[in-house]
Amino acid sequence: MNFINTTFLITSFIISFCYAQTFDGYALYNKQNNNNTYLIDKDGNIAHTWNCNVACNYAVLLKENGNIVRGGKYNGNQLNGAAIGGMVQEIDPNGNVVWEYVYSNANHCQHHDICLVGDNVLLTAWEVKTASEVSAAGYSTNSDKWPTHFVELQPDGNGSANIVWEWHIWDHLIQDVDPNKPSYGVIADNPQLIDINMIQSPGGGGGDWFHVNGVDYNAELNQIAFTSRFASEFYIIDHSTSTAEAASHSGGNSGMGGDILYRWGNPSNYNTSGAQIVPDAVHDVRWIENDGRPNAGFLQVFNNEGAGNNQSTIDAVDATGSAGNGYTYNKTPGQAFEPTSYSWRYDCVYSAPGQSASNRMSNGNIFVNTSGGQGGAGIMYETDPTGNNIIWQYNGGGPAKAFRYECDYPGIITLLNNPCMVDLDNLENENIYIYPNPSNGHFQIYGLNSGIDNVKIVDAFGKSVLEGNKIQFDLSSFSTGFYHVIITKENKETVIKKISLNK
Repeated sequence: MNFINTTFLITSFIISFCYAQTFDGYALYNKQNNNNTYLIDKDGNIAHTWNCNVACNYAVLLKENGNIVRGGKYNGNQLNGAAIGGMVQEIDPNGNVVWEYVYSNANHCQHHDICLVGDNVLLTAWEVKTASEVSAAGYSTNSDKWPTHFVELQPDGNGSANIVWEWHIWDHLIQDVDPNKPSYGVIADNPQLIDINMIQSPGGGGGDWFHVNGVDYNAELNQIAFTSRFASEFYIIDHSTSTAEAASHSGGNSGMGGDILYRWGNPSNYNTSGAQIVPDAVHDVRWIENDGRPNAGFLQVFNNEGAGNNQSTIDAVDATGSAGNGYTYNKTPGQAFEPTSYSWRYDCVYSAPGQSASNRMSNGNIFVNTSGGQGGAGIMYETDPTGNNIIWQYNGGGPAKAFRYECDYPGIITLLNNPCMVDLDNLENENIYIYPNPSNGHFQIYGLNSGIDNVKIVDAFGKSVLEGNKIQFDLSSFSTGFYHVIITKENKETVIKKISLNK
């Protein structure tokens, strides 16, 4: 049997055997405009609560050290708009502020989403451009606008942070209204730029021009993806640039500076024919973790009305299929970015017109958080990999965003003192577990009531890397990442466990 067929069989076996299980983890959420952050277990029990000194504006994230990072509502904001925040905080398990940074004045303000870039935090913000500035740049309507920019914060160790990187939509505009004004050109020939006139009547009113509401970071590519509600589109930009390069059209891994590397959902935005797959709002773009789970490496979004008639969908897009040099994305001149439609779609059981989030879990299951705002369902739930059966559901008041973390995620282990560890002295039934997990290489199988016939370790691609019949094994010489342990017992029953190697 050749290697490709072996890989396929092993991977298929893992998926069919392991992915039928309920996701064993915790959900983290903070209702919008509420001070309390909650971590709940799979039974809906509150495992930990953070009582914070300010309300959360949108998203909260759990770091590997057990602290949370969240956007906060600053009481001195001079601008106002949807999901306004104004500040970012890191908070320890006892509710103490480790560091905070206020990004709010008369000219700019943090809003909506945040994401982690290593230990740094990337925030989304508005910057004010006056009616005269916008008009001088070729906008056809005379009004103030607040285009989006991103700011990366690095904690300074003294309770605050420093700005270490920025990117601004304002630096990457094009217009075809007036040849005597800046950035005049043929929009269809320049999809790497944003048409300054593509959004004439923002649905939210005020200066929130693009309404960027979701952001994610891919460490492997060193790229950022973000969603725009009013553009009905998501984008990818290069993060390997300096701030100066990010304001230009060259530099970075892509060689394109801060220009748009890839965009999807609404080809009319760059005057190109093609189906508009995102008919209205879109939220929460994210790369599916590339560790062997379904749609690994795809970009996934919450398409609020993807199926029409207020029916939300989760759409996954295989942008990697059009990758050029690994950091850019091929595009045929005169055609929309590929694929021309979604690569995979799930029709949500519950829908929401705004906010919301989704993810593909490590066990293959689909996690959906529908927000309660604007008449949304306000339910978070999990289905099996086929999307046909709801196997977990929780009504936490409909937060804007919620995330689930595996019980062996370092932040969960730190916070809850190894919550997945089996009490080996009180096992009533066979409950196989591998510990420590994550580990720097040395693992041991616990909980077996019968002997082992074989133990096989396979990597995320289904390739066997180690095999034997011992309950202890050492992976310290292998690459960091996720592996599956296929345990065959003496009675020929098989158990599969996922482990994480961190060195």
